[in-house]
Amino acid sequence: MAGNSSRRGAVRGSKKGATTGSGGNNKKRMSAKGPTPKAEDRPYHAAAKRKAAATKKGAPRRPSQKPVRPKGGGELVAGRNAVVEALRAGVPSTELIVARGVDIDDRITESLKLALDLHLPIREVHRAEIEGLSGSSQGILLAIKPYAYSSFEEIMVRAKNPKLIVALDGVTDPRNLGAVVRSAAAFGVDGVIITERRAAAMTASAWKSSAGAAARMPIGQVTNLSRTIDEAKKGGCFVIGLDGESKERISDLKIASESIMIVVGSEGKGLSRLVSEKCDIVVSIPMRNATESLNASVATSISLFWIDEQRRK
Repeated sequence: MAGNSSRRGAVRGSKKGATTGSGGNNKKRMSAKGPTPKAEDRPYHAAAKRKAAATKKGAPRRPSQKPVRPKGGGELVAGRNAVVEALRAGVPSTELIVARGVDIDDRITESLKLALDLHLPIREVHRAEIEGLSGSSQGILLAIKPYAYSSFEEIMVRAKNPKLIVALDGVTDPRNLGAVVRSAAAFGVDGVIITERRAAAMTASAWKSSAGAAARMPIGQVTNLSRTIDEAKKGGCFVIGLDGESKERISDLKIASESIMIVVGSEGKGLSRLVSEKCDIVVSIPMRNATESLNASVATSISLFWIDEQRRK
């Protein structure tokens, strides 16, 4: 037929050439693939990733491989020197943790002996667990009990008359805190007040510096020192701030018979502005030479000695 001839000619004359079939050659290749998988079964499809995430979320979690910290929430003292010094100082502890196969030296031997004498539990663990807990590779840890702080109200109720309280404003060195506690115990202080934020806490280092005085001295931790000063005033305390720049001398005051709160600032910044304004008076400790300032614990000791001497007279 003319029409058919014309159509065949058109096909043969096209630019793409003849569209002939495969003659059945691709039949096997196509049959092997099977039906198209669902979207959620294709590994790189978004639906498959959502399905995998949902399955993972609902599946039970595998047990953690990280080492579990000792119970109680206390501090961990790491290192051979630090551990043996803490045990010598009698820092309240919950257990001694030693790595299996640790290299034994005099410090390890003494730590084990002290722990046995104190009836302290000794736990042997893999070295990796100690490193995971503390980052230390020396193979020994000491778990410290959390310090039991007193409230300011408890300190005020138990204080004798005239009261004597020490408050620290921004002292961040735990060794200074420990030294203050030691001096406070020596001069009959009723309690030491520290702040919860931006200040040293009663760590193992502070406990060691107190030379055991922390076991006898009530220490209160407050959230707001300015508000605590107001409460001390309501409780009958005369509040004295220590500042090396003040022209008023502590030796000129005649208030030893009063209930007193001494507020000591940090070595670098001294008293904060708000705390300084809250004090009834801010005084300095007179010095002969050009020393810029005294260490916080030294200034506290001198002030407490002066008050104690006045009260003795």
